[in-house]
Amino acid sequence: MPHRSTFFAALALTLVSSTAPVAVMAQDSTPAQSEVPSSAADLQLKALYEAEWPWRMKEMARLPETPDNSRGGPSDHLPSVTPESQQRRHDYWAGLIEKIDAIPPGQLSHEEQINADVFRTWLWQQVSDIEYKTYEAPLNSDTFFWAGINPRTPYSGADDYTLYLGRMRDIPRFFAENIANMRRGLARGYTVPKVSLQGRDETIVPFTRPGKDNPFYKAFAEMPDNIAPERREALQAEALKTIDNTIVPAYTKLLAFMREEYIPGARDTIDAYSLPDGKAFYQDQIRHYTTLDLTPAEIHAIGLKEVARIDADMKQTIRDAGFDGSFSEFLEFLRTDPQFYAETPKELLSLSAYVAKKMDGRLKDTFNRLPRYRFTILPVPDEIAPIYTSGRGGLDSCLMNTYDLPQRPLYAIPALTLHECNPGHSFQAAYALEAPDRPDFRKSTYFSGYGEGWGLYCEWLGSKMGIYKTPYEEFGRETFEMWRAARLVIDTGMHSMGWSRQQAVDYLTDHTALAPLDIKNEVDRYIAWPGQALAYKLGELTIRRLRSEAEEELGDDFDQRPFHDTLLTLGSVPLPTLEREMRRFIASEKARISEEKEQTTTSE
Repeated sequence: MPHRSTFFAALALTLVSSTAPVAVMAQDSTPAQSEVPSSAADLQLKALYEAEWPWRMKEMARLPETPDNSRGGPSDHLPSVTPESQQRRHDYWAGLIEKIDAIPPGQLSHEEQINADVFRTWLWQQVSDIEYKTYEAPLNSDTFFWAGINPRTPYSGADDYTLYLGRMRDIPRFFAENIANMRRGLARGYTVPKVSLQGRDETIVPFTRPGKDNPFYKAFAEMPDNIAPERREALQAEALKTIDNTIVPAYTKLLAFMREEYIPGARDTIDAYSLPDGKAFYQDQIRHYTTLDLTPAEIHAIGLKEVARIDADMKQTIRDAGFDGSFSEFLEFLRTDPQFYAETPKELLSLSAYVAKKMDGRLKDTFNRLPRYRFTILPVPDEIAPIYTSGRGGLDSCLMNTYDLPQRPLYAIPALTLHECNPGHSFQAAYALEAPDRPDFRKSTYFSGYGEGWGLYCEWLGSKMGIYKTPYEEFGRETFEMWRAARLVIDTGMHSMGWSRQQAVDYLTDHTALAPLDIKNEVDRYIAWPGQALAYKLGELTIRRLRSEAEEELGDDFDQRPFHDTLLTLGSVPLPTLEREMRRFIASEKARISEEKEQTTTSE
């Protein structure tokens, strides 16, 4: 799963939905739009998205892009999340959908057809979530509106710190609006399930500490040297004052609300179907995260088929490892033998860094174009590590969870690193960042089916690139693939077929080598975040199917480098758009190769 920061993931929850955004730019080798004559339909569509973008920036409290801040950034306040602001967004975005639908799609140029697909799909996601009032549950099991407002790394200039202080001072208002929304959710039975909230209140506690021990001060303790000492000292003094007088009281009030009101009042059910209009809600959440129109029953069947296939692969790998015992005995061996576990956080982080660097050596065989932007590998912050997933990648950093090392098997780190860091989410975001110029909204749109599908595809790609050096590492990859296939069964099982939480835990325990803590956290995540976990496997299956089509159509002339370049150049798009565009690429490559061969034959 990608991250830009935990806060901006949670911000999407509080605004309209529970998707975690990441900066993703689209690009391809077609001429820039300004070089192609625009039709009336093109101009109509452009007018809509060019007007929407600055409106969105204002609504979401974001600064526009500037020459010295090419990615834009957060402003000096946090967004409004009141029902009135949500309705304002709903009405504006719903009106845009109507206007897009009035434009004859056949009159759009090729590039604007893609823009229309992306823009309309994103708009529908926002409108749908507002209609279901998902902002009344602005958190899930590991993403919270109160976390990540403090940066993971220091800012580069004094002005950034001034903006940061402004956001810190706005936290009481922001929290009050979220708490009011959550009380409305409580009143109508729309809450995060109680079981997925256990222990999540502990993530608030570090922010109730005064002074320099508060996580908000960390960025001030590590300010860059280019800020003059007197300015640095003034900003640090203001930070300490704001922490004690604003941050600590706001988080203390939030902690009391969570412990005394929200968690005790949260629903005991775990399934989406038990929510208001739950059946329709779950179907729309499936569409939201996968961008596909599949029913829960269809997805469940796909999952069972994939589980059976991967199970056979895993058993073959056990034989390759020379293990003389049953599948369950092999899992017990992996979960208990000390050779598979790090003794220090540095050991785990070092292995991840080594795998990322090892993949660097194979990038030239995988892509023709490589991004210049670099990411770092960091541990998951202490305040969220106990309930956080194993890793999460994004443009600036790739997080590895070093909490409770006996629950973090080293044989899984290669696959995890490929998915989250390189060439997965961090690489993917950097590749997209350096794209040719395209509409601003395309630079910040993220569809889970596309992004998570690529991440899981990268795990599989590691087998072809020689990244996994032992049967245990290959089994780690397979257990991760099984984990994503099992999600299709578990998510649909719990939310639409009456599965219990324990059934889901047992299913993952029996079919994967995941550590018990990971299994617990993951199941609670699926409970709290209906549909999101479906995107990974369905997206990967789409990409692998398209690769198989390319290999079949192009035969010995297939080259994975332009295939991957085209896929990432396209940027984050709905899966149906990805299929259409990649098949267009296959047809173009086939015609190009045929023409080259014909010219060679003629010249001879």
